[in-house]
Amino acid sequence: MKHHRNAGPRLASGAAWVAGLIVSGAACAHVFPQKQEPGAGATVAAPARIRILFDGPLEPAFTTLTVTDAAGKQVNTEKSKVDAQQPAIATLALPTLPAGHYTVHWAAVADDGHRTHGDYSFDVR
Repeated sequence: MKHHRNAGPRLASGAAWVAGLIVSGAACAHVFPQKQEPGAGATVAAPARIRILFDGPLEPAFTTLTVTDAAGKQVNTEKSKVDAQQPAIATLALPTLPAGHYTVHWAAVADDGHRTHGDYSFDVR
């Protein structure tokens, strides 16, 4: 006579393990831009500021925005800020920019400590 083992506890523990992976993956989130002003590839009048909305809260002490011109020279003199009321938004005040090609460089640290970075360009007419 064959005896069949009950697979129920093994399946339950496997499901718990998978659920644990999903939850821990969500806890290790990285933040990425959802909307940029001015937008990537846009041609605009000289903007007064850069504004990036990320998909999660940012750590203000480690999140930065900088802008460089076509020669690679940094044009901003102010430091970027994370909005205290909306912690997923980083802004950077800009001096009056002459016509040209500019690149926004961003480094974002999620409130859980994970860092992402990137850049995008826009043109001032």
